[in-house]
Formats: sequence, C-alpha cells, structure tokens
Amino acid sequence: MGKDRITIGFAPTRRNLFSAEAAVEYANLTRKQLDKLDIDYVDIKEINDDGLLYDDEGVEKVAEKFKQKGIDGLFIANENFGNEWAVTRLAQKMNVPVLLWGPKDEHPAEDGSRLRDTQCGLFAIGKVLRRFNVPFTYIKNSDIDSIEFSRGLTDFIKVCNVVKTFKNTRILQIGPRPFDFWSVISNEGELLEKYNISLSPIPLQELYQEMDRVKNSEYSEVENIINYFKKYTVVEVSDSDLVTISVLTIGLKNLAKKYGCNAGTIQCWTALQDEIGILPYASISYLQEIGLPFSIETDIHGAITQLLAQAATMHKEKALLVDVNCRHPEEENGELMQHLGVCALNSNSKEKPVLPDRHFVFDYPGAVGFEAKEGHYTVCRFDGDHGEYSLLMGTAKTMDGPYNQGTYTYFEFDNLNRFESKLVYGPYIHHVSAIREDIVPILYEATKYLGIKADFYDPIEDDVKAYWRGDKHEYSSKKPRKESC
Repeated sequence: MGKDRITIGFAPTRRNLFSAEAAVEYANLTRKQLDKLDIDYVDIKEINDDGLLYDDEGVEKVAEKFKQKGIDGLFIANENFGNEWAVTRLAQKMNVPVLLWGPKDEHPAEDGSRLRDTQCGLFAIGKVLRRFNVPFTYIKNSDIDSIEFSRGLTDFIKVCNVVKTFKNTRILQIGPRPFDFWSVISNEGELLEKYNISLSPIPLQELYQEMDRVKNSEYSEVENIINYFKKYTVVEVSDSDLVTISVLTIGLKNLAKKYGCNAGTIQCWTALQDEIGILPYASISYLQEIGLPFSIETDIHGAITQLLAQAATMHKEKALLVDVNCRHPEEENGELMQHLGVCALNSNSKEKPVLPDRHFVFDYPGAVGFEAKEGHYTVCRFDGDHGEYSLLMGTAKTMDGPYNQGTYTYFEFDNLNRFESKLVYGPYIHHVSAIREDIVPILYEATKYLGIKADFYDPIEDDVKAYWRGDKHEYSSKKPRKESC
C-alpha cells in the first residue's frame, strides 16, 4: 500500500513551417532528460518518421496508444512552433492532466534566421487549449537541463497522482455516522456523480463477523500485529485487549481489500465498544502506518482529505487526521491539534507511542498517546455543501505547548484568526489533515483538474502562482510572509 507510479504520455510536437530536424533533435534531448529524471513515460517514436505529433492521423494513433497504456498525464513538449490544433485535440481525447512546455530557443544564426520559435508557439497552444476548455499546467519556456524544467515535471507527476487518487477513490464506510455528529454529513450520490468517489457502506455487524473469522483462522497474522505493537509502542493494555486490537486491525484491513477500498471510515463509538470492548484508534494508527488512511466518526470527507495529502507526497509522508481543538493557553496564534488517535504510529516525536489501559474520555482501551513530530506542516480539508466543494489549504509549524493526553501537537499559524474563521464559516469542519511537507502548490494545481475550488486561510495564492510560473525556485512555508492589511 502507498506506493505510487505515475505514467505520462510524451507528445512532442512540431509545425511544418519550421525546422523538422531541429524539432527532432530537441525531442530526443527531451527524451534523454526524461530518462535522466527516471520519469515513467510512453513515447510516440513509432507513430511516424519524426516521432512527433503534427497531423490528424498522428492524433488518432497517439490517442489509441496512450489509452491502451493507461497514461495518468499528458506531456506536450513544443519542440518548435508546434501544432496547436493537433495537441489540443489529443488533450481533449485523453481527459488527464496536461503539462505544456517548450525548450528555450537557441541563438539565431549569423544571417538572423531562427529554427524553432518555440515560445511563440506556446502562446498559440495555450490559447487553443483554453478554447477547447482543456485545463493545463505550464512550465516556463526554459532550457532542458534547467531547474525549472526538472522541478516542474516532478511537481506535475505529483499533481497527476493527486488527480488519479481522487478519481479512483472508494471508501469503506463501517456503520452510519453517530447521531450527534451532523457536521460529518456527506452526500454519497453527489460524490459519485461529480467525482466518481464511491462508498462501500457495511454495518458494524459485518466487521464483528470478520473479526470472528480472523480469530479462528489468521493466528500468525494476529501474532505479527501483536509483536509489532510490543516492539514499537509502550503497551499498557492487557494481553487479551491487545489480541482484540490486533484482530480488529486485520479485520479492517481485510474488509478494505474485500471491497476494493483505498481508505476507510468508521463509527468509532459507542456501539463498537458495547460489542468488542475496545476503541479502534490503535488499530487505525497501524493502518495509517501501512498506507491505508482511516477516519473516525464516519467522516468521509476527512478520509478523502488524507488521501489527497498523501498522494501529493507520493506517499512518502503519512497524513495526520486531527481535531482543531482549542487555542494555546499563552500564544496568540497557537492551536492545539488533537484527536482520539488517528495518526500513523511513526509520526510520533521522540518517545514511543503509548497504548494506555484506558482512554482519557471513554473508559475503554484501544487508544494511542504521543506528541507528533516537530516540523512544518501543510494543513488541509476537503469539504462541501449545497453542491459546491473546495479544498482549504495552508501551512503551519509545530510549537511548544502543555502536555495533552491522546495524540496531539500544537501548531503556530501566521494568523490563527483567519484559520478559525474559515472553519466557522465553512464549508469545513474541525477535522483537518496535516502532513509534514509543503504540498500547497501541488494541491492548488490539482484542484483545476478536479473541479473543486482552491481555498486558502492565508493570503498566499500569489506566492503559489509565482512558484508555478517559475519566479521562485522553491515554495516553502518556512519563509516568512508579510501580513496583509
């Protein structure tokens, strides 16, 4: 789980009026750079003698090949002026994220002639893509070996991963939402119709039945989970409770696999405790660890948010799902982020995670306690109502604060009031994902392909746009930002 490989279709293009030889040369140079960057791509060398896209026949052949190969993104490399209508028709047929770039033109010849006029062609292609309502991502007109090219291409791969994940999401829903939690209401039909996100709802009873099956047949797997907890956590629960935690962990994983789900959510209290006597948070923390995000309190949008955040890092980082709980007792822009234990076990700071014998609110075992790792985090939340959906995003950094039970950390925001007001006015709620990497530009760019609104709690949109157009070589929440008036 959690390993991603994105394949892009490489479509270099040329226009007949300009030098075909120069276009072929630069297409081959681009291929070499793709190989150097270890990009998984489908080529079109055999489509015609040039290995370039420039006519209707090529559009049909390339589209057929790319569809057979199941590409996740389309890379249009404008190797001379380029053919705007051919690449646009191809992009329209593929319905995947599109990356547009062209190599910077070489020095004119002594007689003043030029071979390619690549930048001029980029303007034409951008206009026609817009005419056809094809969203696209643009890397500045730059040299093949430039940082702008390599960074833009690798960032685009991450964007494709977010889009692919979002459009192929199926969430295991175990039990209905708790009655009191109206804030986690979601629209199953709307998610399916708008975004192809489907739910696999099952009753809690089916989970209990799967746990019984695991207890009676998967002894070695149960033992492996028990040993994992004993090795990587401080176990304060009884041996029998640890067995139940391990059985629940396997049961949840098995059901997600059975129903083809890449994430899950569960009604975590109180019917579950009446039946099996434990809370699910230790089990969920383990599942987060192996790349299967689970949310609690049947928060479907929370599970989706975790998937998006992790996809933006190519699953190198695991997303925390935390409650925005209360203000720091001393610091104006500090906030306690805490929850019942749905953070990957390896996201702890220094001490081993603890499996306490009782939860600090619910009088049951099955909880987890630790402070999350220090660092700079992206904080985000996918949510919606009244048929409109958006993705809230921004950054924060950890800070010191008083000890709390459960899993927790304190975040320092540039301006907590802005963040707070976003959650109050909505459409968001107090469950957010936090991940230890600056992924705001990736999430922002992905929203144009997902049909959802990009939303910010800090005035950073101009910074993000500057990053994508190549004004900045890096985007980082570590850099100070000026307050707006």
